Amino acid sequence: MDKRKVILDCDPGHDDAIAIMLAALNENIELLGISVASGNQTLAKTGNNALNMVEFLNVDVPVALGIDRPLIRKIEVCEAIHGESGLDGYTFPPHTKKFDSRNGVQLIIDLALANDKVTMVTTGPMSNLAMAIRLCPEIVNHFDEIVLMGGSIGMGNVTPAAEFNILTDPEAAYICFTSGAKIKMVGLDVTRKVLVLPSIMERMSKIKTKSADLFIKLMEVFNINQKKVFNLDGGPLHDPATLVSIIDDSVITFEKMNVEIDISHGPSYGRTNCDVSGYLNKESNVYVATQIDVDKYWDVIENMLRAY
Repeated sequence: MDKRKVILDCDPGHDDAIAIMLAALNENIELLGISVASGNQTLAKTGNNALNMVEFLNVDVPVALGIDRPLIRKIEVCEAIHGESGLDGYTFPPHTKKFDSRNGVQLIIDLALANDKVTMVTTGPMSNLAMAIRLCPEIVNHFDEIVLMGGSIGMGNVTPAAEFNILTDPEAAYICFTSGAKIKMVGLDVTRKVLVLPSIMERMSKIKTKSADLFIKLMEVFNINQKKVFNLDGGPLHDPATLVSIIDDSVITFEKMNVEIDISHGPSYGRTNCDVSGYLNKESNVYVATQIDVDKYWDVIENMLRAY
């Protein structure tokens, strides 16, 4: 099969780190570059984490810092889950890789215009992509699809209505969802089902590779914090689901429906309003993840950990 050309926009972040591993290590993905957003931590910290990951993986792709805040809202981070560094649990040696001289927004524009049928993956707030679309709407014509981790058909994980990635910058999500691009939304309805339970930790600990060691050490902290905040026995490994859906399209089931982003600044601000039953009789504009094969998901993760 032809390799999928991927631009990854992320805010590492424990689950973003695993998404970077999937994008960098899978033989069916050509990772064009990584743009970095604030979100799980400040931009300085998420950027440092991205550089640590690509150097750890020995991957030569451009990494660029994007804009350092949401388009309208004040910046919020998720230190309670991802720790002071944004990637607590593993001590990386000092990295030598440098950031690309371009802003992450410009990196997205340049890589998109230089390629066709690009899969744009976002695993954090959509600020960088939204700004890129505003500055250069033509890039949408170069996207095969935008695959994002964010949103929910049901309840959120920050407010009753909203999921973290969308709520951090709802206006950015609104721009992306109304851009005319093909959108695939991988939300909490499926990512809450892929928990890093003790059985998963035991399974992956048997893999004696460099990447498996990193996985275990990161997930130990991730799970401790998820237990403190949400009382979960295993943290939901949200972000890699975007890449898993690309690597094996049988893992996640998508249904097309009308989705609108609530930017009203009311109690449901940041909600992804998914018209599952077609009540509004509006055009279906987003492919929304509704089911996930949990066993196949972990098979993809295991195969990645065995590869490096």
